Amino acid sequence: MLTLEQHHNPRTEVSMTKEFDGKTVIVTGAGSGIGAACAEQLAAAGARTVVADLNLSGAEAVVARIEAAGGMARAYAIDVSDPESVKAMVDFTLSSFGRLDGAVNNAGIGGPLKPLADYGLDEWKQVLDVNLNSVFYCMKYQIAAMLQTGGGAIVNMSSILGTNGFANASAYVATKHALVGMTKSAALEYSAKGIRVNAVGPGFIRTPLVENAMDEATLTGLAGLHPIGRLGASHEVANLTLFLLSDQASFITGSYHLVDGGYAAQ
Repeated sequence: MLTLEQHHNPRTEVSMTKEFDGKTVIVTGAGSGIGAACAEQLAAAGARTVVADLNLSGAEAVVARIEAAGGMARAYAIDVSDPESVKAMVDFTLSSFGRLDGAVNNAGIGGPLKPLADYGLDEWKQVLDVNLNSVFYCMKYQIAAMLQTGGGAIVNMSSILGTNGFANASAYVATKHALVGMTKSAALEYSAKGIRVNAVGPGFIRTPLVENAMDEATLTGLAGLHPIGRLGASHEVANLTLFLLSDQASFITGSYHLVDGGYAAQ
Protein backbone atom coordinates (compact mmCIF):
# COMPACT_ATOMS: atom_id res chain seq x y z
CA MET A 1 0.00 0.00 0.00
CA LEU A 2 1.27 3.45 -0.81
CA THR A 3 2.02 5.77 2.04
CA LEU A 4 0.84 9.36 1.85
CA GLU A 5 4.40 10.45 1.07
CA GLN A 6 4.68 7.91 -1.77
CA HIS A 7 1.40 8.86 -3.45
CA HIS A 8 1.92 10.97 -6.58
CA ASN A 9 -0.83 13.40 -7.54
CA PRO A 10 -0.05 14.96 -10.94
CA ARG A 11 -2.74 17.59 -10.49
CA THR A 12 -0.85 19.18 -7.63
CA GLU A 13 2.59 18.99 -9.19
CA VAL A 14 4.03 22.45 -9.89
CA SER A 15 6.24 22.90 -12.97
CA MET A 16 8.70 25.78 -13.07
CA THR A 17 9.19 25.46 -16.83
CA LYS A 18 7.67 28.31 -18.82
CA GLU A 19 5.75 27.43 -21.98
CA PHE A 20 8.04 29.37 -24.34
CA ASP A 21 11.44 28.86 -22.68
CA GLY A 22 14.18 28.71 -25.34
CA LYS A 23 11.88 29.99 -28.09
CA THR A 24 12.13 33.19 -30.11
CA VAL A 25 9.01 34.96 -31.35
CA ILE A 26 8.47 38.04 -33.52
CA VAL A 27 5.41 40.24 -32.93
CA THR A 28 4.64 42.99 -35.45
CA GLY A 29 2.55 46.01 -34.55
CA ALA A 30 3.76 45.37 -31.01
CA GLY A 31 4.17 48.96 -29.89
CA SER A 32 0.63 49.12 -28.50
CA GLY A 33 -2.70 47.35 -28.24
CA ILE A 34 -3.03 43.67 -29.11
CA GLY A 35 0.57 43.40 -30.32
CA ALA A 36 1.95 44.82 -27.08
CA ALA A 37 -0.20 42.44 -25.03
CA CYS A 38 1.04 39.48 -27.10
CA ALA A 39 4.67 40.53 -26.76
CA GLU A 40 4.43 41.02 -23.00
CA GLN A 41 2.62 37.74 -22.41
CA LEU A 42 5.09 35.85 -24.61
CA ALA A 43 8.04 37.30 -22.70
CA ALA A 44 6.39 36.47 -19.38
CA ALA A 45 6.04 32.89 -20.64
CA GLY A 46 9.78 32.70 -21.36
CA ALA A 47 10.04 33.74 -25.03
CA ARG A 48 12.81 35.90 -26.36
CA THR A 49 10.64 38.44 -28.11
CA VAL A 50 11.27 40.84 -30.99
CA VAL A 51 8.93 43.78 -30.53
CA ALA A 52 8.54 45.24 -34.01
CA ASP A 53 6.62 48.40 -34.83
CA LEU A 54 6.72 51.40 -37.15
CA ASN A 55 6.72 53.47 -33.95
CA LEU A 56 10.12 52.63 -32.44
CA SER A 57 9.49 54.59 -29.25
CA GLY A 58 6.34 52.56 -28.64
CA ALA A 59 8.26 49.32 -29.20
CA GLU A 60 11.02 50.47 -26.85
CA ALA A 61 8.46 51.24 -24.15
CA VAL A 62 7.09 47.70 -24.43
CA VAL A 63 10.63 46.27 -24.24
CA ALA A 64 11.30 48.37 -21.13
CA ARG A 65 8.23 46.87 -19.44
CA ILE A 66 9.28 43.37 -20.46
CA GLU A 67 12.81 43.83 -19.13
CA ALA A 68 11.53 45.37 -15.91
CA ALA A 69 9.53 42.18 -15.39
CA GLY A 70 12.62 40.03 -16.00
CA GLY A 71 11.96 39.08 -19.62
CA MET A 72 14.14 39.32 -22.71
CA ALA A 73 13.16 41.40 -25.73
CA ARG A 74 14.53 43.59 -28.50
CA ALA A 75 12.79 46.51 -30.18
CA TYR A 76 12.86 46.84 -33.94
CA ALA A 77 11.60 49.62 -36.19
CA ILE A 78 9.81 48.17 -39.20
CA ASP A 79 7.69 49.24 -42.13
CA VAL A 80 5.74 46.05 -42.78
CA SER A 81 4.65 47.30 -46.21
CA ASP A 82 8.30 47.20 -47.36
CA PRO A 83 9.56 43.68 -48.09
CA GLU A 84 13.19 44.67 -47.53
CA SER A 85 12.30 46.02 -44.08
CA VAL A 86 10.54 42.76 -43.26
CA LYS A 87 13.49 40.67 -44.42
CA ALA A 88 15.81 42.83 -42.31
CA MET A 89 13.59 42.23 -39.26
CA VAL A 90 13.89 38.46 -39.66
CA ASP A 91 17.66 38.75 -40.22
CA PHE A 92 17.88 40.89 -37.05
CA THR A 93 16.00 38.21 -35.12
CA LEU A 94 18.33 35.46 -36.30
CA SER A 95 21.45 37.50 -35.56
CA SER A 96 20.13 38.43 -32.11
CA PHE A 97 18.77 35.07 -30.96
CA GLY A 98 19.94 32.47 -33.48
CA ARG A 99 16.54 31.06 -34.40
CA LEU A 100 12.87 31.85 -35.01
CA ASP A 101 10.15 29.66 -33.51
CA GLY A 102 7.03 31.77 -33.71
CA ALA A 103 5.48 34.90 -35.13
CA VAL A 104 2.42 37.05 -34.58
CA ASN A 105 1.71 39.06 -37.73
CA ASN A 106 -0.45 41.71 -36.12
CA ALA A 107 0.46 45.06 -37.72
CA GLY A 108 -2.44 46.69 -39.50
CA ILE A 109 -4.46 49.82 -40.13
CA GLY A 110 -8.18 50.51 -40.34
CA GLY A 111 -8.16 52.74 -43.38
CA PRO A 112 -10.71 55.45 -44.19
CA LEU A 113 -14.37 54.88 -43.37
CA LYS A 114 -16.22 55.69 -46.58
CA PRO A 115 -18.26 53.97 -49.32
CA LEU A 116 -16.30 51.89 -51.81
CA ALA A 117 -16.80 54.24 -54.77
CA ASP A 118 -15.44 57.13 -52.71
CA TYR A 119 -12.19 55.32 -51.85
CA GLY A 120 -9.10 56.92 -53.30
CA LEU A 121 -6.81 54.60 -55.24
CA ASP A 122 -3.88 55.45 -52.95
CA GLU A 123 -6.04 54.85 -49.88
CA TRP A 124 -7.06 51.43 -51.17
CA LYS A 125 -3.47 50.48 -51.98
CA GLN A 126 -2.19 51.56 -48.56
CA VAL A 127 -4.66 49.35 -46.70
CA LEU A 128 -3.80 46.37 -48.90
CA ASP A 129 -0.07 46.98 -48.51
CA VAL A 130 -0.18 47.24 -44.70
CA ASN A 131 -2.84 44.64 -43.91
CA LEU A 132 -2.33 41.97 -46.55
CA ASN A 133 0.87 42.27 -48.58
CA SER A 134 2.80 42.75 -45.34
CA VAL A 135 1.66 39.37 -44.04
CA PHE A 136 2.82 37.71 -47.24
CA TYR A 137 6.23 39.37 -46.80
CA CYS A 138 6.36 38.35 -43.13
CA MET A 139 5.44 34.72 -43.74
CA LYS A 140 7.78 34.45 -46.73
CA TYR A 141 10.83 35.27 -44.60
CA GLN A 142 9.59 33.84 -41.30
CA ILE A 143 8.85 30.43 -42.80
CA ALA A 144 12.26 30.28 -44.44
CA ALA A 145 13.86 30.99 -41.06
CA MET A 146 11.72 28.45 -39.21
CA LEU A 147 12.55 25.71 -41.69
CA GLN A 148 16.21 26.07 -40.71
CA THR A 149 15.48 24.84 -37.18
CA GLY A 150 12.69 22.33 -37.75
CA GLY A 151 9.47 24.32 -37.66
CA GLY A 152 7.42 26.77 -35.70
CA ALA A 153 4.03 28.42 -35.40
CA ILE A 154 2.52 31.55 -36.91
CA VAL A 155 -0.60 33.47 -35.95
CA ASN A 156 -1.95 36.01 -38.43
CA MET A 157 -4.22 38.65 -36.94
CA SER A 158 -7.39 38.81 -38.98
CA SER A 159 -10.69 40.10 -37.58
CA ILE A 160 -14.35 39.23 -37.23
CA LEU A 161 -14.42 41.06 -40.55
CA GLY A 162 -12.47 38.13 -41.98
CA THR A 163 -15.86 36.51 -42.57
CA ASN A 164 -18.35 39.33 -41.99
CA GLY A 165 -18.94 42.49 -43.98
CA PHE A 166 -19.01 46.01 -42.55
CA ALA A 167 -20.31 49.07 -44.36
CA ASN A 168 -17.78 51.77 -45.28
CA ALA A 169 -14.77 49.51 -44.60
CA SER A 170 -14.40 47.69 -47.93
CA ALA A 171 -10.60 47.77 -48.03
CA TYR A 172 -10.20 46.56 -44.44
CA VAL A 173 -12.80 43.82 -44.91
CA ALA A 174 -11.20 42.69 -48.17
CA THR A 175 -7.77 42.36 -46.56
CA LYS A 176 -9.04 40.44 -43.55
CA HIS A 177 -11.01 37.98 -45.72
CA ALA A 178 -7.95 37.44 -47.92
CA LEU A 179 -5.73 36.97 -44.86
CA VAL A 180 -7.84 34.01 -43.72
CA GLY A 181 -7.48 32.38 -47.15
CA MET A 182 -3.72 32.96 -47.25
CA THR A 183 -3.42 31.47 -43.76
CA LYS A 184 -5.20 28.29 -44.85
CA SER A 185 -3.07 27.88 -47.96
CA ALA A 186 0.20 28.39 -46.07
CA ALA A 187 -0.89 25.86 -43.45
CA LEU A 188 -1.51 23.24 -46.14
CA GLU A 189 1.86 23.90 -47.74
CA TYR A 190 3.97 23.71 -44.57
CA SER A 191 2.15 21.53 -42.04
CA ALA A 192 4.17 18.46 -43.03
CA LYS A 193 7.34 20.49 -42.49
CA GLY A 194 6.53 21.31 -38.89
CA ILE A 195 5.06 24.78 -39.31
CA ARG A 196 1.53 25.55 -38.12
CA VAL A 197 -0.30 28.64 -39.37
CA ASN A 198 -3.56 29.93 -37.90
CA ALA A 199 -5.58 33.13 -37.91
CA VAL A 200 -7.29 34.93 -35.04
CA GLY A 201 -10.42 37.01 -35.55
CA PRO A 202 -10.88 39.59 -32.81
CA GLY A 203 -14.12 41.47 -32.40
CA PHE A 204 -13.91 45.18 -31.70
CA ILE A 205 -11.12 45.54 -29.16
CA ARG A 206 -10.44 48.70 -27.16
CA THR A 207 -7.05 49.55 -28.66
CA PRO A 208 -5.46 52.82 -29.80
CA LEU A 209 -6.32 51.90 -33.42
CA VAL A 210 -10.03 51.75 -32.57
CA GLU A 211 -10.10 54.58 -30.03
CA ASN A 212 -8.27 57.01 -32.31
CA ALA A 213 -10.71 56.35 -35.15
CA MET A 214 -13.97 56.73 -33.18
CA ASP A 215 -15.55 58.93 -30.54
CA GLU A 216 -16.87 57.54 -27.26
CA ALA A 217 -20.47 57.45 -28.47
CA THR A 218 -19.44 55.32 -31.46
CA LEU A 219 -17.42 53.01 -29.21
CA THR A 220 -20.47 52.57 -26.99
CA GLY A 221 -22.51 51.67 -30.05
CA LEU A 222 -19.91 49.13 -31.13
CA ALA A 223 -19.94 47.56 -27.68
CA GLY A 224 -23.65 47.00 -28.09
CA LEU A 225 -23.06 44.94 -31.24
CA HIS A 226 -21.42 42.23 -29.12
CA PRO A 227 -23.82 39.94 -27.22
CA ILE A 228 -21.42 39.99 -24.30
CA GLY A 229 -22.16 43.72 -24.00
CA ARG A 230 -18.72 45.29 -24.19
CA LEU A 231 -15.63 45.76 -26.30
CA GLY A 232 -12.85 43.24 -25.91
CA ALA A 233 -9.51 43.79 -24.19
CA SER A 234 -6.08 43.25 -25.77
CA HIS A 235 -5.04 40.63 -23.23
CA GLU A 236 -8.07 38.50 -24.16
CA VAL A 237 -6.85 38.30 -27.76
CA ALA A 238 -3.30 37.63 -26.55
CA ASN A 239 -4.52 34.70 -24.43
CA LEU A 240 -5.86 32.91 -27.51
CA THR A 241 -2.85 33.85 -29.61
CA LEU A 242 -0.40 32.38 -27.12
CA PHE A 243 -2.38 29.15 -26.97
CA LEU A 244 -2.23 28.79 -30.76
CA LEU A 245 1.53 29.42 -30.73
CA SER A 246 2.11 26.92 -27.96
CA ASP A 247 2.69 23.18 -28.11
CA GLN A 248 -0.74 22.75 -26.50
CA ALA A 249 -2.16 23.58 -29.95
CA SER A 250 0.04 21.06 -31.75
CA PHE A 251 -2.87 19.58 -33.77
CA ILE A 252 -4.35 22.95 -34.78
CA THR A 253 -3.39 24.48 -38.11
CA GLY A 254 -5.08 26.16 -41.04
CA SER A 255 -7.95 27.44 -38.95
CA TYR A 256 -9.56 30.74 -38.01
CA HIS A 257 -10.40 31.36 -34.36
CA LEU A 258 -12.77 34.04 -33.10
CA VAL A 259 -12.42 36.02 -29.91
CA ASP A 260 -15.40 38.30 -30.42
CA GLY A 261 -17.85 38.34 -27.53
CA GLY A 262 -20.39 36.49 -29.66
CA TYR A 263 -20.42 39.02 -32.52
CA ALA A 264 -20.25 36.46 -35.33
CA ALA A 265 -22.80 34.12 -33.72
CA GLN A 266 -25.67 36.52 -34.53
